[in-house]
Amino acid sequence: MKIFVRVKTNAPKEHLETQDVSHYLAAVREAPVDGKANRAVIRLLALHLGITPSRLKITRGIKSRQKTISADL
Repeated sequence: MKIFVRVKTNAPKEHLETQDVSHYLAAVREAPVDGKANRAVIRLLALHLGITPSRLKITRGIKSRQKTISADL
């Protein structure tokens, strides 16, 4: 399953907003330094989906605000 996420970093409050089945807007507190924001997005999305973070992988957009994440459901 492919999931498309648009990320806002350095947000005052973390949240995940669903646009449709496979599109999300994510706000994380971490800065985009050393992959901290990417790890926070994976953690937030895994919590929302009810799966472990190890089942999610960023396949596109490691250094971009637009990310494609593959989920092993």
